[in-house]
Amino acid sequence: MEKSKNSSSRRGLLKGALAASALAAPMISRAETVSLRFQSTWPAKDIFHEFAQDFAAKVNSMASGRLKIDVLPSGAVVPAFQLLDAVNKGTLDGGHGVLAYHYGKSPALALWGSGPAFGMDSNMTLAWHAYGGGKQLLEEIYKSLNIDVHSYIYGPMPSQPLGWFKKPIAKPEDMKGLKYRTVGLAVDIFTEMGASVNPLPGGEIVAAMDRGLIDAAEFNNATSDRILGFPDVSKICMLQSFHQSTEQFEILFNKGKLDALPQELKNIIETAVQACSAEMSWKMVDRNSKDYVDMKKQGIKFYRTPASVLKAQLEAWDKVSTKKATESQIFKRIMDSQRAFAQRAFPWQRDYLVDYDLAYDFYFNKT
Repeated sequence: MEKSKNSSSRRGLLKGALAASALAAPMISRAETVSLRFQSTWPAKDIFHEFAQDFAAKVNSMASGRLKIDVLPSGAVVPAFQLLDAVNKGTLDGGHGVLAYHYGKSPALALWGSGPAFGMDSNMTLAWHAYGGGKQLLEEIYKSLNIDVHSYIYGPMPSQPLGWFKKPIAKPEDMKGLKYRTVGLAVDIFTEMGASVNPLPGGEIVAAMDRGLIDAAEFNNATSDRILGFPDVSKICMLQSFHQSTEQFEILFNKGKLDALPQELKNIIETAVQACSAEMSWKMVDRNSKDYVDMKKQGIKFYRTPASVLKAQLEAWDKVSTKKATESQIFKRIMDSQRAFAQRAFPWQRDYLVDYDLAYDFYFNKT
C-alpha cells in the first residue's frame, strides 16, 4: 500500500509540473487562428502576385484554419524595394519577391539571379542553394546586415528575355546610349555595355516606356510582359539573355513571427514552399507558352538575341563580377561556391540530358 501511495504522489507531482510548464510556455491553441500579413513586390494583376497567392492558399489549406496568410499587392504597405526592411522591422509579417530587389543592401544578394552563374540554369542554382552552401551564405549576409528574417528560396524561373525595344538589337553596340530598365547586378552589366540604366519596379515600367522616360526594358516572362502591357508600347521583343538567366523567388518571414509558431505550422510552411516551387514551374510552362503564342498572333515580333550580344554580356559580367569580388569578401565566396558547384553539376546535366530539339523537330519540323 505504501508503494502505491508513493507512486500516486509521484504521479501527482509530475502532473503538477507538466501543468506549470504548460502555463509558463505560451502555446497556440488548436482552435486559435494566427493571421499573418504578407505583401508581394508585384502588381495585383501580375502572375508573380498570383504565385504569392498560390503559396498562401496552400499554407492556409494545409494548416486547416490554424494559420491564415493574407497577401497584399506591391505598394499596399510599402514600395516593392522596401519589402525586406518592412519584414525585418515587423511592419509586415512576410513577403514575396526576389533577392535582386535587395541589391542596395548588398550587391552579393543579387548573385541569386543576376548574371550567368557559370552556365547553371535556375533549377541548378536552386540545387546549389539547397545543397552547395548557398543557404548558409545567404544567412550570413543577412546576419551581417542585422536583418532578422527567415528566407525561403524557391521557384526556378525560365531564362529572361533581353527585353522590349523599338527596333531589333543586332550587335552589342546597339545597347550603347539606350535608356534601359533592369535590376540587380544586371544594372552593372548593361551599364558596362554602355546603356543608361534605370532600375524601376515592375509596376512602373510600361508607363515609363509609354512616356518616353526609357527606351527599352526587360521584366521577366511572356505572361508577365503581356499582362503588364509591354505589347501596348513595343512590338519587338528580344529573347534569351544572360543578365538574369538563373533567377528564383524569395519568400520572407519576420523571424519573431515565424519562431513563435508551433513546429507543426513551421513544417507546413516549409512543405508548402517546396510544393509551390514545383507547381510554379509547371504553371509557367503552361501560361508562358499560351501567352507567347497569343502575342505572336497580335503581331509582336520575337527575335533571338544574337550570339555577339550574349558574348558581350559575358565579357561585361566578368569585368563587373571581378571588380565586386575584390571589393567584397562575401561576394567572392559566393562566386567561388557557385563556380565549384557548376563545374561539377553542369557536365553531368549536359552529358546526361538528351537533345530534346531532335525529337521536337522530328515531329513538327519535318522538311
